[in-house]
Parts: sequence; C-alpha cells; structure tokens
Amino acid sequence: MAGGNERSAARLAAVQALYQMDLTGKGLEDIFAEFEAYWIGGEIEGERYKPAELAFFRDILKGVLADQAPLDRAINDSLVAGWPLTRIDSVMRATLRGGAYELKKRRDIPARVVIKEYVDVGGAFFGREESGMINAVLDGLARSYRAKEFDGAPS
Repeated sequence: MAGGNERSAARLAAVQALYQMDLTGKGLEDIFAEFEAYWIGGEIEGERYKPAELAFFRDILKGVLADQAPLDRAINDSLVAGWPLTRIDSVMRATLRGGAYELKKRRDIPARVVIKEYVDVGGAFFGREESGMINAVLDGLARSYRAKEFDGAPS
C-alpha cells in the first residue's frame, strides 16, 4: 500500500486530469497514458512532480466518470441556489467531483480525511474563500453519504 503522500499526489493528479478532460474532451485512456508517462513522477519545465499511487489515480478517474451524473446532481444540490455546477470554475468542479466520488464510493477512507485532502488540493489552486467552499460542499456531502461517521459529532 502506498503512503499518504502518494495518495495526496494521486488526488492532485486526478483533479488536474479531470480538469484537462473537461477542457479538451480527451478520453480516459489518452489521459492515463499522458499523465502516467509525463506528469506523475516526471519533470516538466524544471518542476518535479511527485510520485503518485497509480491505481488510486486510475480509480478516482474511472469512478468519477462512471458515476458523474449522480455526483454532479449531489454537488449541484449542495451549492448555493443560483450557482449551478456549470457556473463553477473547471478546476473547482474537478476538485468537487473527485471528493464527492471518494465520499460516496471509497468508504475505506475516512470522510474527514477525504475532505481535508481535497481542501488541500483546492489550496494549490485557490485562496481561502474557495477552499472554504470546497470544505462546505464536501462536508455536506459527507454528512449525507456517511451520516454514521458524523453521529454525535458537532456540526
């Protein structure tokens, strides 16, 4: 099993890949090939990218794509009225989708860990306000998907 840093790097790479897929329309196999050959653990323009747990990276991408419509509906329902998911920045949308997938399907990972990890991913791209929004949306989804993890916990 990979360490936490490799999982964190996989989440960041997954958000970047989902973003790229959203913008370019590239398919899953092309994204896997590109990220695994060039981005993950590679060096681009003098910047070294961290090694990531590839199986986890692939699971997030496959899972988001397989369950995207229900995930998007759940995220959309968590957003403030008048701000549908389609109006949210593409990177933010990718971040919320990755987090929502893990909260819904990866029950082997504690909800609070998932939330913190995606808030941290958001922090790589956004400021405090946007990271706070990621936290609020994912917290709401976690309480919906995994109410038992929050029984008796303060809101």
